[in-house]
Amino acid sequence: MTPLPKDRGYFEKLSVNSAMGLALLIPAKYEDLTLSSFPQLNELNVVEISVKSAQKMAKFLKVTALAWGTDVELVIFNPKNFHYLSFKAGSRLFVRALVQKNFGKLQLVQPKIVTEIGSILPIYKTPLASKTMRSLAKEYLKEESLIEEGLPLELAKKLITLHNPTPKQSYEKSLEGAMEALKFAEIYLFLKALNSKKQHFKASDILKGDEKEFVKNLPFKLTNDQTKAIADIKSDLSKPIAARRVIMGDVGSGKTVVIFAAVMMAYPKKAVLMAPTTILAVQIYSEAKRLLPSFVKVVLVESGEKNADLDAADFIIGTHVLLYRSLPKCDLVMIDEQHRFGTAQRDAIHKMVSEGKSHPHFLQFSATPIPRTMSLIHSSLVNYSFIKQTPFKKDIETYIVDKKGFGRMLGRVEEEIKEGRQAAVIYPLVEESEALSYQSIDEGRGFWEKRYSGVFVTHGKDKDKERILEEFAKNGSILLATTVVEVGISLPKLSTIVIVGAERLGLATLHQLRGRVSRVGLKGYCYLYTNQPNSARLNEFAKTLSGFDIAELDLKYRQSGDVLSGVLQHGAQFKWFSLSEDTKILREVLAHIG
Repeated sequence: MTPLPKDRGYFEKLSVNSAMGLALLIPAKYEDLTLSSFPQLNELNVVEISVKSAQKMAKFLKVTALAWGTDVELVIFNPKNFHYLSFKAGSRLFVRALVQKNFGKLQLVQPKIVTEIGSILPIYKTPLASKTMRSLAKEYLKEESLIEEGLPLELAKKLITLHNPTPKQSYEKSLEGAMEALKFAEIYLFLKALNSKKQHFKASDILKGDEKEFVKNLPFKLTNDQTKAIADIKSDLSKPIAARRVIMGDVGSGKTVVIFAAVMMAYPKKAVLMAPTTILAVQIYSEAKRLLPSFVKVVLVESGEKNADLDAADFIIGTHVLLYRSLPKCDLVMIDEQHRFGTAQRDAIHKMVSEGKSHPHFLQFSATPIPRTMSLIHSSLVNYSFIKQTPFKKDIETYIVDKKGFGRMLGRVEEEIKEGRQAAVIYPLVEESEALSYQSIDEGRGFWEKRYSGVFVTHGKDKDKERILEEFAKNGSILLATTVVEVGISLPKLSTIVIVGAERLGLATLHQLRGRVSRVGLKGYCYLYTNQPNSARLNEFAKTLSGFDIAELDLKYRQSGDVLSGVLQHGAQFKWFSLSEDTKILREVLAHIG
């Protein structure tokens, strides 16, 4: 629908460009102008009056008039000139006012002159006057316009009725009746806008490398989900259109092997991987050297190191330091833990290895699953693969404890250390804070260091954190840290984790932290230490180990805007559509869009 020239300015002021967009600017309330056949006290009444006299008082205008066959008094505070002109003796007019009884007299307080008697008028809160909005609604909100824009007939009717109420129709019932239509229209327009941003680029090359021999020679068997993800990537890389795929893998699901399989599909063309931390980049490099065939030349780019021969490399691994190096043309770009990088950083690495109008294939890996609804929405821009199975069965018991359970928790830590396993205690802060009722690392470390040997301490701002984590992995018993250990760090002997102030963290972060234990099939224990032991959110978290189920819980307990990411991050706050409750409507919209 194109607005008429006379109305274009109005549509611009409203920031809409369609009938459906206009329909979403719903009335804030209805003004019922049905005549009141008798006075209804302490309510707004519409009545015809015949003015007998008007008297100017200090701060108000007092009008005596005839209404309902009896004398009434009208009180108008802070009167304007038009009040004096309108409420003159002999005037007959309709007013809407609050009716009260004072000193035995009917009183109409702050009457408003009305003309559209018998109507129910929608009242809007927009940059335009309600009268203008009603005029636009009458002109553009028609069944044929809304159907043409993609709204099913039944939903179009409900939205039109919301803007054009019939007599005796309450605002609450109108809104309730139109709720499905509002949700449908809102997510429909959002997806249409998202689809308009979807771009297809010519691939810099069709990649025909063979990963079968690599997979066959692995010292372990792939899970079905890993095999499916590899097949999805294979299909993408064999096309002339540059791939854009997100591989969502739960904690410990074996995404790294899928990365290596993609490298083999690209070979002999070059592949590059950007990881969020040096320690993770080094881990992936070590695994690549161990698992990839010897003829694949793997190069690790570290901070300060400038002599690596990148032109001769087949697979380049590094952190954001890659953004400051001159990289050769790569036909496959991969980002690990993609949510840890900003959109600008992801785009930068992509552009650095592109040539002209052709683009490399682009794969993003993440161990932070997003809810089903979010992935369905995102699928307008990228394709998805999910790795839910794990090579080792997760056997982690999660307990919620407060001060009363501290002794029991300590007993478990001591028992695990005796057996040669390790424990981690995650504190919310490094230094003491009056704003927080939990100990910091600095306050708590004395307790651990006095009682136990092999205690290591690190945190996010610690320049030596990667060296300390490596030493702890080899020789430590207890690690005291902040959430620096959240992502990707391999600690195969870690069997127990204590998270202090657990209720302060998002469920995705808690899942990442818990995922540090039981990495290779060990029996694991997770203690959520909290001053709020009756938290429903933590109780539900403790009952499941599935990152995908936890993503749904996270969405349930948080505002939808908190979980919006990537392209959805920019202003996508839904007013009607619920990310946690309206998956069915989303599927209907996706089917409707086709």
